[in-house]
Amino acid sequence: MILFELCNEQESHPVYQAFEVSNGIRQYDFLRSIVGASIDMQRPFLSTTVLKALNFHAIGCLHTNAGEFRPCEVIVGTHRPPAHFRVEALVEDMVNQVNRSWDSADPLALAAFILWRLNHIHPFINGNGRTARAACYFFICVRFGGWLPGTTILPELIKRERDRYVTALAAIDASLPKGQLDLEPLRGLLDELLTEQINEPQVQSPDGAVQ
Repeated sequence: MILFELCNEQESHPVYQAFEVSNGIRQYDFLRSIVGASIDMQRPFLSTTVLKALNFHAIGCLHTNAGEFRPCEVIVGTHRPPAHFRVEALVEDMVNQVNRSWDSADPLALAAFILWRLNHIHPFINGNGRTARAACYFFICVRFGGWLPGTTILPELIKRERDRYVTALAAIDASLPKGQLDLEPLRGLLDELLTEQINEPQVQSPDGAVQ
């Protein structure tokens, strides 16, 4: 069952939107589980398996090819992502760059690179933004040794600041022809939003437990 087709390719259809919310909850639960598993197993690295799984949880039963690299060309606004036959190699190269720099690079700069690069490659048929935001947060949590405090987590905060996020991605794209990738526009936004998340007032339940 592919809801996008059943809903006449309308993402605004209420059934599609309700299932999209359900998928978001499942992706959140999976993300939290895989962060914990990576830390517990002492395997702090990114992989295409994790990226594909995050995408599957985001768009399973909504679109075809959930959790698989896109089999066709796409256009995203004014951006034309790389040809589909280049996607696998480009993602593998990105993953290798991240893992080589895991401990040595500025964590927020590397998180910004993950977020930008996945959006730029656009490796999946749909759900690329959700996958990129989740992958970025996966790296941050594993890099810092655990699930970070805060009720509203970074992927949600990035989505809330969509206009600033899109502007930052465009600024990085614009730096490409200059030969020096400038991640600072996105790094600065991540720094601000992570600080907001971590400093978010915690709610205490009647039994005294912090929620």
